[in-house]
Amino acid sequence: MTDEERAAWGLHFERLQRLLADGVLILAGPTLGETNTGVAVFEAPDEAAARRIMDEDPAIAGGFATGELREFRVSLLRGRR
Repeated sequence: MTDEERAAWGLHFERLQRLLADGVLILAGPTLGETNTGVAVFEAPDEAAARRIMDEDPAIAGGFATGELREFRVSLLRGRR
């Protein structure tokens, strides 16, 4: 990783921590395997706000990652009937 990449990914992680503290982020982490990607699940009031959250991520804005926004609806959740 270059210094620029390392800095962007560090800012990415710090931003995720802030989103978690602010109650926006639900969970985030890397997938494991041959192709390493990341998943972040967060709440947003609408698609425009969700896209802004994604596009303003330092790793995406810096061109080090590609974001893909997908709406998600919980169908099954442990502890919930």
